[in-house]
Amino acid sequence: MNYIQITKENIDTEHICCAMSGKQSIAKKEWMKQRFEEGLVFYRSEERGKCFIEYIPAESAWVPIEAAGYLYISCLWVSGSMKGHGYSNDLLSKCVQDALTQGKKGICILCAEGRKREFLADPKYLTYKGFRLADTSDCGITLLYLPLTENAELPKFKKCAKHPKANGEGFVLYYTDQCPYTYYWVPRVEETARVHGIPLKTVHITTRQDAQNVPAPVTTYALFRDGVFVTQGIQSDKKFLTLAGMKE
Repeated sequence: MNYIQITKENIDTEHICCAMSGKQSIAKKEWMKQRFEEGLVFYRSEERGKCFIEYIPAESAWVPIEAAGYLYISCLWVSGSMKGHGYSNDLLSKCVQDALTQGKKGICILCAEGRKREFLADPKYLTYKGFRLADTSDCGITLLYLPLTENAELPKFKKCAKHPKANGEGFVLYYTDQCPYTYYWVPRVEETARVHGIPLKTVHITTRQDAQNVPAPVTTYALFRDGVFVTQGIQSDKKFLTLAGMKE
């Protein structure tokens, strides 16, 4: 498999395979354009399909972690017909090589305890590739790391991510434009909540500083209910109604 690196020079003409359609990719691409100078790297398969990796120096990552000297993988996604061909290994190898070239301490990524959760990496696969547990949030989301130097200081969650809690009653949703699925689903969930009288406050995170201080270990999508973290899985309108205990 050949891979294409998305850069500021080609992003307007290349598709990003995580996007649902052209419209959904607009916000994501604009977000990426502002991150390239901060070291964002995005590789995708030459063939169309969900097969890509996105990573950035951890100091510039949009998550509440302390991981100076690491690369942070925002997303490693290989699915559908792309699975089972070793493409995840190819993509991860590109990140490892970049980290070694840059003299990084290691690589880190978010997973979850137990089985794989949606929109998080597969802990079984990463453990097989040598990743180790660095830290665990109260909500069960974990921070794994791959050490590339001896005696490197472990990355860790900030306190706000270690002990996630949102203020207010009802639902509170924090989200960014880093995932194109939020562009499509968040407005639909907002409208569904309005129609059904479900208390919902949405917080659109638009700066790295705000993202690095969100009261959750994830920032692309963090949904709370009555202050308690519920899910990082992006909700459709129907899923949200079910979560709220209501029917259409």
